[in-house]
Amino acid sequence: MRTDLFDFELPPESIALRPASPRDSARMLVVAPDAALQDKSVSDLPSMLRPGDQLVVNDTKVIPAQLTGRRIGRDAEPKIEATLIKRVDGSRWQALVKPAKKLIEGDTVRFGNEGRVCLLGHLDAEVESKGDAGEVTLAFSFHGPTLDQAIADIGAPPLPPYIAGKRTPDERDAIDYQTMFAVNEGAVAAPTAGLHFTPALEQALGAKGIAIHRLTLHVGAGTFLPVKSDDTSGHRMHAEWGTISEATATALNAARAAGGHIVAVGTTSLRLLESAATEEGVIQPFSGETDIFITPGYRFRAVDALMTNFHLPRSTLFMLVSAFSGLETMQQAYAHAIANGYRFYSYGDASLLFPDKGSR
Repeated sequence: MRTDLFDFELPPESIALRPASPRDSARMLVVAPDAALQDKSVSDLPSMLRPGDQLVVNDTKVIPAQLTGRRIGRDAEPKIEATLIKRVDGSRWQALVKPAKKLIEGDTVRFGNEGRVCLLGHLDAEVESKGDAGEVTLAFSFHGPTLDQAIADIGAPPLPPYIAGKRTPDERDAIDYQTMFAVNEGAVAAPTAGLHFTPALEQALGAKGIAIHRLTLHVGAGTFLPVKSDDTSGHRMHAEWGTISEATATALNAARAAGGHIVAVGTTSLRLLESAATEEGVIQPFSGETDIFITPGYRFRAVDALMTNFHLPRSTLFMLVSAFSGLETMQQAYAHAIANGYRFYSYGDASLLFPDKGSR
């Protein structure tokens, strides 16, 4: 499909720079094909679902993957910014770097800054290889848990560029940019729909007979990268690692067989559930990588509803929600959200989407 079909104008003031407080006070637009849009809040979620429905959240934890340093060993020492996107092994990471043109294979980048001490005061990495669009493989001077601690010492939360470009990340973001479910380290971006949850909301869902299940998908570089090709067929998704336990798969299948709906909290949860499902919609245990790219025409097998934030124009995520609820429906929903002051992107408001008949 043409990428420009997924474009829209978004006023800069619609971009949220801080989350709602409390988190479940964020607004929530309920979108169902052939039904009127409903303006609700996240705290209304229990009333929008039925007893026996099952929420699926992503329990990945964001690592401090934003590193700042300088190239050393040559005449000039330009500033280098790196966002870690995928671990290769115990000492190597793939990263997006700026400016990539300042680096060649064999260069050394020294990360760290005054006031934040990492072991010997800095963390060195050799540029092992370079790819397209600013991607490099960095071979660090430390290994395993020692490297993890060094990154934790000198790294910062990798806020999306549409937030970091408008204000400086701070200590609040270290808390704000984690969900209450975050336990398994490995993501370089938050599964943002989960940011809306609070213990009070979890308790209210439980009281309604709605269970919450956990899976893990370590959100990677695809969150940051726009679709640059003119047609969706020309876009390559980055693979992300995820896992669904046998116990979770069994519980979800049993609930669905009993008439309950599977509600994915976030596009990351949805993508992993769909990756793990058979053609008949049976969710299987899963452990490995997925690069599933969902666009209109995809037939959803495992998910009956989706709670998600409002996404970037021309992004893979807006393509996904358009596949789920219909492109025209989502264009109308986003126009309504913009006109009515909904807050967009990672720290923004939520939507609760129900599927278009053609997507089943």
